Amino acid sequence: MKHFFVLIFSLLVSACFQAEPPVDTKNAVDVRQENSALPQQAEESARAFGAEELYARKAHDEVISDVGRVVKILKDDNKGARHQKFLVNISNKITLLVAHNIDLAPRVDNLAVGDAVQIYGEYVYNPKGGVVHWTHKDPNGSRRGGYIVHKEKVYQ
Repeated sequence: MKHFFVLIFSLLVSACFQAEPPVDTKNAVDVRQENSALPQQAEESARAFGAEELYARKAHDEVISDVGRVVKILKDDNKGARHQKFLVNISNKITLLVAHNIDLAPRVDNLAVGDAVQIYGEYVYNPKGGVVHWTHKDPNGSRRGGYIVHKEKVYQ
């Protein structure tokens, strides 16, 4: 049932996913340096992968940890659980749709195109790059939560 929900969710949000032209961004090293106060993930129980590897494997329900730049702010999804949505360019090859649950975590403040972000959550493949969700703590405490880092502030 969980996989069915995730599949339906990814299909719904991928309908909102719009292709973007290549964006002139700083490289990932520069983005990481901009976010010097990122949480350390050395003790994570689940191994996290970068977007390029997950995309190449067409991964589903795997942990992602990566950094990139916001290329587009989308309208909030207010049907059911509310989600703040935005597109993050990881590389010239990968753009991710981030669906951040704002019923379970605070909205990412003052998010703007060009901002560097780090994302840690659950990745779901789609041909346009993928969707990242579970960027918040698990309210039931049964699984490792995710987060978003923006301007040295952690949102979870």
